[in-house]
Amino acid sequence: MNENILKSSDLKTTKRRMAILIILEKSLVPMTAEEIYSIVVNEVNMSLSTMYRALGTLSEKGIFLKHLSQDGKTYYQINNHQHKHQLVCNICNGVIPIDACPLTKLEKSLTQQTGFTITGHSLEFSGICPKCAEHAKE
Repeated sequence: MNENILKSSDLKTTKRRMAILIILEKSLVPMTAEEIYSIVVNEVNMSLSTMYRALGTLSEKGIFLKHLSQDGKTYYQINNHQHKHQLVCNICNGVIPIDACPLTKLEKSLTQQTGFTITGHSLEFSGICPKCAEHAKE
């Protein structure tokens, strides 16, 4: 399946790209380049700059979604063409995915009102997770 994703985007199937793809396919949450690199470097020989180039290419081709978070870090995740929404903890940077899309009605309304063709959106709530809130009480 991974090879088909690359081939359909006119990209060569390389060990490095495949390793990155597999890591992000397995991840339930978005990951930074450094997090991906810490895993992939054990599997294939790759420099951090090569990692960034690969992530850039895969993002440009629409295979990955690239998101600059409120914590100033860039996160990557597989683009399975579903909405991605999440809760992000300001303290531990933990991420909790939101399964339902709370923006569907708003998106339809905006399209009807403006004639604008909306091709995607992202939603991130920031706050403090229960674990960090409990630690703060102590």
